[in-house]
Amino acid sequence: MYYSNNVHFMSEQLATVRNSAIKDTIGDIPKSGRLVLKNGYVVDPKNRIQDICDIVIEGGEVVNINVDIPVEKGDMVLDCEGLLVVPGLIDMHVHLGDLFEVSTEPIFNAACDGVAIGLSPGAGNTSMSPSLLGAEIDRGLPMNLGLYLGGANVAGTMMSTEDLIRYFKGECDEATVYSKFTRNAVSGTTGNLVMGIKDHMGHFIMSDENIDKLFEVTSQAHMIYMSHTQDPEHTLRMVKLSKGRPLHLGHASAPGCGTHMDGKEAMDIIVDLIKENEHVSGEFVTSMMRPSRGHREGLLIQSQAQKVCYEALEKGIVKILISDGQGDGSMKGFGDTRDDVPAILELAEMGVLSLMDSVATMTANPADQIAKLTANPWWNTKIGNLGVGALANVTIISRENKLPVYTIVNGTITSFEHRIVRRGNGAGGWMTKFGMLRNTGVGDMCLLKGYGK
Repeated sequence: MYYSNNVHFMSEQLATVRNSAIKDTIGDIPKSGRLVLKNGYVVDPKNRIQDICDIVIEGGEVVNINVDIPVEKGDMVLDCEGLLVVPGLIDMHVHLGDLFEVSTEPIFNAACDGVAIGLSPGAGNTSMSPSLLGAEIDRGLPMNLGLYLGGANVAGTMMSTEDLIRYFKGECDEATVYSKFTRNAVSGTTGNLVMGIKDHMGHFIMSDENIDKLFEVTSQAHMIYMSHTQDPEHTLRMVKLSKGRPLHLGHASAPGCGTHMDGKEAMDIIVDLIKENEHVSGEFVTSMMRPSRGHREGLLIQSQAQKVCYEALEKGIVKILISDGQGDGSMKGFGDTRDDVPAILELAEMGVLSLMDSVATMTANPADQIAKLTANPWWNTKIGNLGVGALANVTIISRENKLPVYTIVNGTITSFEHRIVRRGNGAGGWMTKFGMLRNTGVGDMCLLKGYGK
């Protein structure tokens, strides 16, 4: 069945034997090294593109986006006709590999679900967590990962507020780091390569003094301060203690599940806090935004509370969606990355948001928010868009079945038809507030002669 239409392709592209010698897949064929996405319906909110066009990827970046780009000999071409092509999804709150994740594969699942960048706020992330993540990045992962340190860990060190500010800026002397922050040289070296700090009300209730300390550190060192948002009373306390310093409310739709008071009443409080305080931002869980309320491993939002969330999205009070996944383990979160793509499409179908604005909730909007909080324009120039020069993170979606067909990370296909492409396991990088690292050196340390002596 292949012969009639594809014989020329086969003879040119596949290895074979000719004249008693091997002809490989390169031979005399000049390879461009390009990946070309043809005829997809591209939605790029940052660049205001919503049209059928082609995208050319080379060297891990977008190098061209236009209509009817000519294909060169040796190009790898993906036929995206009838598919939705968007910037790679940014899930700025997704649990990946923390909380004793031993029975599932959350990182690989997230990649299959279209997530190109995930930021993990483990409840007990210690100063050792960055080094452990760094080792995994070096050994090969199919997506870009970053993380937040646990607030209790940071506040529990001997470092003063000024010490911590210098440390997270990369300006602290080694003597202070290893006498007041950690005695582990690997942790001390890599511990400041984080996105921010996460306050976990559900697990650690800190004093006002320590919370104030963390606000000062994150605001001065340009880090994200993310707070566990479930109990409105705790959130009111956090906003009061913020004193105008940036505060991001994690899974801000969770109070709508009614665990601490009526769900609608709780959501009214949270939305008003975000609306009335310019320094406060928030995010809603994709599972909770679906009409079905998503997968049921986590808490289910009350219907009246869900309507409050829809109105907040429609008015632009909340502009970011996250998964908080994965949901198939105990206490893993309120949602799941499986709901990311369906939620984006369904919000547009319901008319809550336009398709472009809905796509922006997990692309341009989180990139802009991270850039603002970290004072680093790299995040909204290289990430969250498909402009020339941006990192080639792309999610290609079938709108009919609401599933990603391809996930592309830094120019490498990591997932196809909701299955991991194994050669893409080394595609991912380490996301920090300063930008992305492709290699950290931690994963190679066990190979080094004399290490540990």
